[in-house]
Amino acid sequence: MPYTDAARARLVMAYDACELAELARAAVPIGERELNSDGTIRSPGAVLADAAQLLALAQRFFEAAAVYERTGGAGWQLVGDILNVPARTAHARFARAEAEFRQGLRPSGGTGAADGGERDWLRRYMAEEPLETALDLDDWVLRHQAAEGGCGATGVTAASGAAPVPGAAPVSGAAPVSGGLARKAVRGATRAAGSPGPAPGAGGP
Repeated sequence: MPYTDAARARLVMAYDACELAELARAAVPIGERELNSDGTIRSPGAVLADAAQLLALAQRFFEAAAVYERTGGAGWQLVGDILNVPARTAHARFARAEAEFRQGLRPSGGTGAADGGERDWLRRYMAEEPLETALDLDDWVLRHQAAEGGCGATGVTAASGAAPVPGAAPVSGAAPVSGGLARKAVRGATRAAGSPGPAPGAGGP
């Protein structure tokens, strides 16, 4: 797999952040028919259900952040220190999420919704086709940048501590997500001097 585990974990985290942001944005407007004229709620429970979903997404994003730190080399002691809990508590909280992420990186990690639902299938797809997912997220970021007048996006390379994709667009507003995907260094055999590497996404994920 040419992309580092940390890059794939960061991509999952980016996707979770995207979903979280979309749901949070939807909660800001007050619908014209949300309240009755006497101030009572027209659909009791609807907003609370949305808030519960938002909280669940926030927890998933929280777990994705911990998994990203772990794939980047953080030990349980560091994770615990950041959260002000013992290392064993951090392990108990996030070990399952990390194991599920690493299982999804394996070819035998599952094949479809029957193995764990649409979300698990999507996460496996992100692990297998990181560049395709990153390009979709590029579109999402750029759409919101255009609406907000630009916000100086950054990529993932600096955080992952790995080299950027050879030949990829620089980390900028043009490729705020895909421009930061990091690839594994080539080990063993070396290419001839001046020989270009594979294009991003070529020959598999």
